[in-house]
Amino acid sequence: MSNTLTKAMIQEAADYIRSRGDVAPKVGLILGSGLGVLADYIEEAIEIDYKDIPHFPTSTVEGHAGELLIGTVKGTPVVLMKGRFHMYEGYDPELTAFPVRVMKELGVTTLLVTNAAGGVNTSYNPGDLMLISDHINLTGRNPLIGHNDPELGPRFPDMSQPYSRSLRELAKEIGGKHNVPLQEGVYAGLLGPSYETPAEIRMLRTIGADAVGMSTVSEVIVARHAGLDVLGISCISNMASGILDQPLSHAEVMETTDRVREKFLNLVLAIIPEL
Repeated sequence: MSNTLTKAMIQEAADYIRSRGDVAPKVGLILGSGLGVLADYIEEAIEIDYKDIPHFPTSTVEGHAGELLIGTVKGTPVVLMKGRFHMYEGYDPELTAFPVRVMKELGVTTLLVTNAAGGVNTSYNPGDLMLISDHINLTGRNPLIGHNDPELGPRFPDMSQPYSRSLRELAKEIGGKHNVPLQEGVYAGLLGPSYETPAEIRMLRTIGADAVGMSTVSEVIVARHAGLDVLGISCISNMASGILDQPLSHAEVMETTDRVREKFLNLVLAIIPEL
């Protein structure tokens, strides 16, 4: 995929989205497995199927609806991905992060990413919410490989603060006001789609990971390349392999995210107007 084609694709997708509604979004939201309920709280929402947006992939994972919504949340204009794309679905990393490029073109300055993650830190419990302070990219892929177009971002983007420290402090302050306790830790992004082995989880804990999942890192790399501020929140949907000596399943992930729905909503709905 050439960068010239990429810029044309970004523009075409953004133009189509603009044609469906006149909201100029300030905040972009990418919701992970089971967390799409936030979409129900967008006011005057315009729903666009991914399949209708030029050059968008389609989401194939249970719990990912495959819709883009534009509207407002408590007066803040937003664009929301109800479901995301993963490399394990067969997509290249730059394509999984393509919507972030489109959000930037639409006027987004802040990206809020959420995911369902396995707890690697043994002090965590299923249902905890974790602010992502940093990530470890273990996918073996990077969405910025290839010729760099300086109009999209620098050749060597700074990743010393991939997740905004000031936004994390804001989230902690809001969490305290709304009685939503928050963990804070490092997210390890793996390729998937198989869950990790107990030995892999021990390795992840050794290198400093607190949670593990199969998304987010490519989106955040592209967001930082594009100059967006990022706030990341993981829902600890289960304890990772080997900790509780029980098999893992996507059904458990969905059950846990459903259980923490109210806590998640209270936090995010209070954060968005402050972004």
